[in-house]
This record gives sequence, structure tokens and C-alpha cells, in this order.
Amino acid sequence: MVEDDGTVPSPEFPLGVARGQVHGTYIVAQTTEGIVLVDQHAAHERLVYERMKRQLGETGVARQGLLLPEVVEMDEGDVDRIAARADELAALGLILERFGPGALVVRETPALLGQCDVRGLLRDLADELSEFDQATGLQDRLQDVCSTMACHGSVRAGRRLNAAEMNALLREMERTPHSGQCNHGRPTYVELHLSDIERLFGRR
Repeated sequence: MVEDDGTVPSPEFPLGVARGQVHGTYIVAQTTEGIVLVDQHAAHERLVYERMKRQLGETGVARQGLLLPEVVEMDEGDVDRIAARADELAALGLILERFGPGALVVRETPALLGQCDVRGLLRDLADELSEFDQATGLQDRLQDVCSTMACHGSVRAGRRLNAAEMNALLREMERTPHSGQCNHGRPTYVELHLSDIERLFGRR
């Protein structure tokens, strides 16, 4: 459990003020009306996805070059699937190319993913693309592909967050449309009103 910073809950903050983190996964926030429990990974995944969509519609997804390009060995079929979509993936900030038989080299990744697991990302993308018809453009399945990429740029379950990081996540959730659901349709937070809590303890 992380100690809070003493900030008082306010109606300005519907998702409350972070009071701690439990099991390295859930943020506990106090509101003026009760408490909110946030799944930090699910919430951040949604935020990254919405940022990616916004960038794509405005200036294009910002990229970051890897200090050392990463070579990823994969089944030839997976390499073929990903290499065939290289131009479309470039629009999403992922710059890669074939690197001999059974391998791809990744030179740039979407900046908003931060230090992502490149190998894991390519494997998940290969699985995603295997479900597409060859004639289906990524734009037609953009939500699926962006969701897969966003997952790799998200705050993981088990990562310790300080009070400032937790509150920053809550404030961004409040500003972001659809942040109440993760990319897979599950809730990113649940709210318990004080009256609900009092009923649990038989006080009402």
C-alpha cells in the first residue's frame, strides 16, 4: 500500500484522489461520495489506445528510433504476414523490414509505447494478423491492431506507482472519452458509494 499525499477529495475530481495501491495492480482512490478501485493496466491500456487514435487522426503516430535495432526471429509465415503490412504498420509508428529468412528487424516503435517488449509486440501482431483476410486493410481492423499495440505500452499489473503517478492516471482518465472500459470491453474501474460501504458493514 502506498501512502497518499494528503490531497483532499474534491467534486472537481470524479475519480477521486489516490490513497494507495494494492496488490501492485489496483489503485484505491477516495471521492467525495465513496471510493473508486482502478485496474491500472486496463485503464492505462485504454488511455494509450485513445492517444494512438488521436495521433493517427491528427499528425500521425510519433515514432522513436531504437538505439540498437532489434532483430526478432519468427516463423516464416509470421514474418510474411507482418512484412506484407510494413507500410500500414509504419503509419502506426512501427518501422520494420525483413532481416534474412525467418527474421524481422525493428528500427522504430510508436513513441507512446515507451520501452515496450518488441518481441512480444511482434508475436501478438502476428497472431492478430493471422485472423485477417489478406484483402483486409489495417484501417478496417484498426481498433484490433491499435489495441494490441496499446497493450504493450501500458502500465503493467505489478508495477509500483507513487501517489503522483496514480493521480496523473486518474486525471487523464477523467479527460479521456470511453476510459471507463478497456479495449476488450471490461471495466477499468468500479465505484462504491459510502452508502454501499455502510450497507456492507450493516450500518444502514
